[in-house]
Amino acid sequence: MEVTELWRRVVTKVHKDEGYAAVQLEHMLVDNCAMQLIRNPKQFDVVVTTNMFGDILSDEAAMLTGSIGMLPSASLGGKVGMYEPVHGTAPDIMGQDKANPLATILSVAMMLRHSLDQGAAADRIDSAVEAVLNDGYRTADIQEPGCKLAGCKEMGRLVRDRIEKAKG
Repeated sequence: MEVTELWRRVVTKVHKDEGYAAVQLEHMLVDNCAMQLIRNPKQFDVVVTTNMFGDILSDEAAMLTGSIGMLPSASLGGKVGMYEPVHGTAPDIMGQDKANPLATILSVAMMLRHSLDQGAAADRIDSAVEAVLNDGYRTADIQEPGCKLAGCKEMGRLVRDRIEKAKG
C-alpha cells in the first residue's frame, strides 16, 4: 500500500534525525508482524504503526494476555494523548455487570504517567490492579478455576479499595 511507504519513510527519517539511534528500528509487513506477535511476543518492546494496522495488531496482542479486556492503550503525538482500552464497546453485555474494567483503569494509569506527570499515582493504580489479580479475583473473560468471579462494579471497587489502602 502506498500509505505504508510514506509511513516507512517518515519513521525512518524521525528515527535518524530525532536522535533515536539507540533504539533498534525494524520495518515489518503487518502480516509478518501478526505472525511474530504469536510466535514470539517478547521480541517486541514497542510497536509503532499506522492506526489501521495498530487496531488489528493491538486486538491480536490483547489476546496474548488472555483477554482483550486487559490491555490499556495510548495514541501519543504532539501535545495531546488519547488513552483508551484496546477493546471497543460490548453492546451484547451492556447493563449486565460483565465487562472487564481493568483496561480502562490501566489506561488512566498510562494517562497519569505519560501526560500528567503523575508517576506515583500511576504506580499505585498499577499495583492495585496487580494486587487484586494476585488475590484471585477475575472477571468472566479471564476466569480461571479456583478464582473468585467479580463483576465489573466489584472489580472496580476492589481496585479502588486497594488504591485507597496504598495511600494509607
